[in-house]
Amino acid sequence: MKPIKELARPEIRGLTEYVHGGEVWDIASDYDIQHRRVLDFSSNVNPLGPSLRALEAINACSWRIPFYPDSSSSALRKAIAQYVGDIGDENVIVGNGSCELIYLFAEAFIGREVEALILVPTFSEYERAVKKMGGKTKFLRLSKDYIVHPKNLLDEINPRTRAVFLCNPNNPTSALIPREAVLEIVQGSLAKDVIVFLDEAFMGFVSRERRFSLAKQVETYPNVFVLDSFTKVFGLTGLRVGYGVACEDIIDVLSRVKMPWNVNVLAQAAAIAALEDMEYLQNTEKLLKEERAFLLSELGEIGCFKVFPADANFIFIDVRRLGLTAAKLKRKMLNHGILIRDCSSFRGLDEYFIRIAIRTRRENRRLLEALKEIGVG
Repeated sequence: MKPIKELARPEIRGLTEYVHGGEVWDIASDYDIQHRRVLDFSSNVNPLGPSLRALEAINACSWRIPFYPDSSSSALRKAIAQYVGDIGDENVIVGNGSCELIYLFAEAFIGREVEALILVPTFSEYERAVKKMGGKTKFLRLSKDYIVHPKNLLDEINPRTRAVFLCNPNNPTSALIPREAVLEIVQGSLAKDVIVFLDEAFMGFVSRERRFSLAKQVETYPNVFVLDSFTKVFGLTGLRVGYGVACEDIIDVLSRVKMPWNVNVLAQAAAIAALEDMEYLQNTEKLLKEERAFLLSELGEIGCFKVFPADANFIFIDVRRLGLTAAKLKRKMLNHGILIRDCSSFRGLDEYFIRIAIRTRRENRRLLEALKEIGVG
């Protein structure tokens, strides 16, 4: 018999394993540290943890575990529609984490001889999802300041282009694409029959005065699919819940290829409760606004770092003046029990970039102390 790998589709054989942030379980094992003692700055989730109302909802609905979940997540879709506003539940699809919806979108709209345009550096799963479906990827490198220029992007669209992937704010750069630029890209893509996949997983962390989402306007722009997550702002990371918002036609297409029973009963209940906890969201916004300003100011005082402006709940840093690669700095930080994100695996970046999440003041001070000690040493 041939080796099993040779029996797999060529697209699958060509995929490589990709490492994301939040590798706290592996790190704890490798460094013989209890995972609860690893201070994780590599994972961009809410430092407050999940809403207490969400945790209470999990306990209250544990009796549902012996039963199949609602396959269409009807109650959760209605709750999301109310939370977003100006849309109906027919404009919403729910996934087993937002990552499932990235692959679902690629399965529905990307195939052989079809091309997807991806700005880099950005979240790697867009590329993986396209390649898994046998599609082609075309990469457009962001400017040296990691700013999106709509005209440059629209000029790269050709007759084979089916979709454009945008992350707003972008991961790992934490940069928000201005409203005018997003609309220019969407309108220009609409004229060319191109769908814009707009990942807004970190939009909830943007200061209210700067926040701009297209989720309410998906009927105005029928070529937009807006992705969001309960992982980041709501802190329901381990439950795996995400959702997408789009015009009815896009949602109908995605629903036809969605796996049944994809979101479990506990996740659905917790997500509904989290959406209703306005006090939790207000506390999150207050904390992030204060701590983002604090960390940006303190990091800017470390002379060996180039710190980029941040709009999301994480900060992008060039550490080359430190004389260490990101991988070496990561190892040194682990000796302090702190995990940071080495960004060298992001397409379009070299080995000198790191990403750090924004956490509580006590935790942020501990991070700064370790970074300053390494920088001085």
